[in-house]
Amino acid sequence: MTDLLAARSLMAMSLAFHIVFAIAGMGMPVLMAAAEWRWLRHGDELARELAVRWSRGVAILFAIGAVSGTILSFELGLLWPEFMRHAGPVIGMPFSLEGFAFFVEAICIGIYLYGWERTSARAHWWAGIGVAVSGLLSGAFVVCANAWMNAPAGFDLVDGRFVNVRPLEAMFNPMAGQQVLHMTIAAILALSGAVAGIHAWRLMRDPENELHRLALRIALPVAAIAAVLQPLSGDYSAKVVARQQPVKFAAMEAHFETRAEAPLHLGGWPDVDAQVVRGAIEVPGMLSVLAFGDPSAVVVGLADVPRALWPPVAVVHIAFQIMVALGLWMALLYLLAARRLRRGRLERERPWLLALACSGPAGIVAVQAGWIVTEVGRQPWIIYDIMNVADAVTPQRGLWWAFLVAALLYAALSAVVILALRRHIAAVEGSSHA
Repeated sequence: MTDLLAARSLMAMSLAFHIVFAIAGMGMPVLMAAAEWRWLRHGDELARELAVRWSRGVAILFAIGAVSGTILSFELGLLWPEFMRHAGPVIGMPFSLEGFAFFVEAICIGIYLYGWERTSARAHWWAGIGVAVSGLLSGAFVVCANAWMNAPAGFDLVDGRFVNVRPLEAMFNPMAGQQVLHMTIAAILALSGAVAGIHAWRLMRDPENELHRLALRIALPVAAIAAVLQPLSGDYSAKVVARQQPVKFAAMEAHFETRAEAPLHLGGWPDVDAQVVRGAIEVPGMLSVLAFGDPSAVVVGLADVPRALWPPVAVVHIAFQIMVALGLWMALLYLLAARRLRRGRLERERPWLLALACSGPAGIVAVQAGWIVTEVGRQPWIIYDIMNVADAVTPQRGLWWAFLVAALLYAALSAVVILALRRHIAAVEGSSHA
């Protein structure tokens, strides 16, 4: 049990660290390409300068993400050998495609960083598009593999062995579409919101800095659009989870009793022993609507499932509530802020700039909470309804030492990236003023 906890803790820490850089790889090139497009269309030299500076940030984050991603790939094989022995042949395709997308991204980043004076402007912009597309595809392929763990497909199970493997069916499993859509929008929202927050904070200190003002005018509308799309994606995701993983859905909502017109719990703390949610606001029938679009639909409760198959209900429910609350807050804030930006008021309104700056980390926190829901909510399964986590773990001992070493490594990498980004962001202060 101790070794299982160590393996799970090590994997969780590695995923939590790496996801930040995965978000950057999926979202930052979109803003970078948008800035360069503004330069191409309008001849705005400040936009070109912004694209140059953002591309240097992309390079820093890409390098650290490559290290953390490599660590994760080793951990999959070393910590979960039984999982990889069975699942490897089934989900090898999305992992192989992710590797291909990663190398394309690396090539395009090289061209983009060193091709400003060596390629035509259009060709250079297309290299930036290559970075953005390959970054989004890289994330999508990995999410497809994770979705397969939630909805295994593309094989036949015969005497405990995976046979008659169908790779395309496995990659495009029933959960793949909703997870890829939700994660892609989440990454763009989290990254553009973080960038808007950084430049809003800098504008509070230096209101006349035109580079920060332009950065806010590019990042904030992207964040607003993504923030509007994300609740729609979340509703679609909830309906898919309700059909494919009813136990996870019940844990997300702390829903214990199988019933029609199931109520939605807003907030509250699940009392698992008493099978109630204390301190929550109940909205009658709304859970049935969210799950199946019908207030009279029956929603399966945890009480009808063996206790051994319950995920940690309190962890999943609280993480889900945090994700939803932050998503709704970002939608409200970014929409209203984008409206004021369009009217030319935002850049000099300190309360709004402060709200954007303080909300900068909100998208990253929401993504972390969402992955807690996805991974912890699948427990005790590593492959849903097929393989238990305890059956997949390595028999090796001493994993807490590996956890300690990894923690020190991630702390060192965090210090490096924070120092590099601080120096990089501070350099913007020397840019031109109005």
